[in-house]
Amino acid sequence: MEGQNRAAIAPGLKVKIVLKKDQRTGVLTEGVVKDILTKSPSHPHGIKVRLEDGQVGRVKQILR
Repeated sequence: MEGQNRAAIAPGLKVKIVLKKDQRTGVLTEGVVKDILTKSPSHPHGIKVRLEDGQVGRVKQILR
């Protein structure tokens, strides 16, 4: 999974995240990173971010 390392994620990056309410279904939400919320350098479930539209979730995919 690409979104496990904090170093790979930066504000302005386009990503797909899984929202808390969608964790069981795995539905992904696309958006642009505004803030990185996870402080540790990595996380097994993905780095938690806030998108520019205010939604919060864990990064599952980095879009290039």
